[in-house]
Amino acid sequence: MVHTAHPELTEDEVELYDRQIRLWGLESQKRLRNAKVLLIGLRGFGAEVCKNVVLAGVRSITLLDDGNLTEDEWAQFLAPRDAVGKNRAESSLTRVKGLNPMVEVVADTEAVSTKQDAYFTQFDVVVATDLRPWSEALRINAACRLAGVKFLCGGVWGCFGFTFADLLLHEYAEDVIQHSAEKKKGEQTKLTVKNTAEFVPFRDALEVDWRSEQYSNKLSKMDCCYFLMKVLMKFCDEKGRELNPSKREEEIAELKSLASEELKKLGVRDDMIPDKMFGCLFSQVSPVCAIVGGVMAQEVIKTVSQKEQPHNNMFFFNPLNNLGYVACLGN
Repeated sequence: MVHTAHPELTEDEVELYDRQIRLWGLESQKRLRNAKVLLIGLRGFGAEVCKNVVLAGVRSITLLDDGNLTEDEWAQFLAPRDAVGKNRAESSLTRVKGLNPMVEVVADTEAVSTKQDAYFTQFDVVVATDLRPWSEALRINAACRLAGVKFLCGGVWGCFGFTFADLLLHEYAEDVIQHSAEKKKGEQTKLTVKNTAEFVPFRDALEVDWRSEQYSNKLSKMDCCYFLMKVLMKFCDEKGRELNPSKREEEIAELKSLASEELKKLGVRDDMIPDKMFGCLFSQVSPVCAIVGGVMAQEVIKTVSQKEQPHNNMFFFNPLNNLGYVACLGN
């Protein structure tokens, strides 16, 4: 749970965050200033999330990544090119600190799998990107739920990406424009309305029964992205690695075979995922990392500031039509 004590901002902080304070209010900025964030994974996607969250002005961010920077990670702009072969989190420290000197930045080079459940409870928000294996997301989410910690996760493969949020029972305020008959024509009144939204764990979103009456009626309108996400997660977990661009045709053939098996298991027609989608999934593409990472970071900011309605509970970016959409699954 986000800490309730909101220390006053210093004059320097008020000056630095002036635009944000005018955008979402002083109390929301105080909540941000008091928040401790854990970011798991610092590839291109994680780097985009990191940049935006740090610029927003959280209290601290811990960068957890035991991997080393590789030559093909061009989307990872926080680590310099001469850091190839070195740990991503440590190599990114200097540039992350330079984004906002008022944010405490810590690098943790241990594997997320070595972290006990209690480790995650020291944070207000846990953000997991590009997890391997994806079963770790279920474990971390469960630990966060027990401790009242907000949890978000997501992944980017080539031109495709997704995010998920479990914010438990989340309270937020949003501005609503009302038109009053008593005012002159064209004049509006802005009211701040408080709401709550209830979220489900990641496991529930992954274990949707598409044969049930609740979801079978939605299937005809469902985008392919959810099912593609399931296939990619299964591929990465079974292989223990990312897709290999140097074996593109072999990897695409294997993905199609895996998709056929997975869709049959889910009770979904086998042409749900268009064939041309499988060619869009290699490496992490910088513009897509920026889009999906920007969405993820904005959801973190909404979560902590308790300002504006968050996505409940999944966001997908479809590269075939260059559109993003929100789906509520598992409820």
